[in-house]
Amino acid sequence: MTVRNDVLDTRQASELVAAAVTALFVPGDRPERFSKAAASGAGVVIVDLEDAVSPANKANALAAVISALTRVDMCALVRINPLGTESSKAEIVALLNVARQPKHGLLGLVIPKAEDSTAFRNLASRCEILDLAFVPLIETAVGVVGAAAIAGISGVTRLSFGAIDYALDIDAGSDDRFLDHARSTLVVSSRAVGLPAPLDSPATDIKEVDKVQASAKLARGFGFGGKLCIHPSQVAVVNQSFRPGADEVEWAESVVSAADGASQIDGRMIDRPVIERAQRILARVRREK
Repeated sequence: MTVRNDVLDTRQASELVAAAVTALFVPGDRPERFSKAAASGAGVVIVDLEDAVSPANKANALAAVISALTRVDMCALVRINPLGTESSKAEIVALLNVARQPKHGLLGLVIPKAEDSTAFRNLASRCEILDLAFVPLIETAVGVVGAAAIAGISGVTRLSFGAIDYALDIDAGSDDRFLDHARSTLVVSSRAVGLPAPLDSPATDIKEVDKVQASAKLARGFGFGGKLCIHPSQVAVVNQSFRPGADEVEWAESVVSAADGASQIDGRMIDRPVIERAQRILARVRREK
């Protein structure tokens, strides 16, 4: 991944975040892990000032993050604390000040517990002016209900989903099947306003590769464009899971090559949506080469 922001033009931060398949969290109070996160192969790094940092250590974490971003040791998003908290107020002031410097490593902000509010719109606008990416993390019932309105706010780069907090909020079970509605809502809301496909919630398994892979493939099936990660070991698995498989590529090539003549392949009809799906698969393969 790119680790220096001073060589990027002012529009590339949002483009990098919009295109990322993996976004890796790293605790803001563990600066010794920043370089490992940057070298993980993740599309973007998210330095976390919220859940990963204890209340007593938030000020120290913010200082460590500001130091890393102003030295341009790394290029990263920062997840602040929920809007309206004392911690988030200090974080917003400090981070927007970083963004006003001629050289810095701040890509943008991730906003937890994102809900449609005046404060939310104002911050998105300020980030847009500074050419920062703005990523709402939808993890409450209010956020899901307002997902379409949130997605349509000027300055929003893409949505992301926090399944654990959402399941807690609605008192649902932890199994993925109970969260189908929320996942579909985020994907449809993003598509309706032309945002890139959202980032899905992290897999809670770290060592069990099969479960991480299954979680990533589920997200891809819903139409997500990538996935949040909580450990470097998840990054390669998620990246691979979002790439078209050999069988998909073979199918897509056969559809595109037969599109002008054949009306069916293997007993299945070929029409415009099928051809366009095949073309998307091949375009994704070309982008990743």
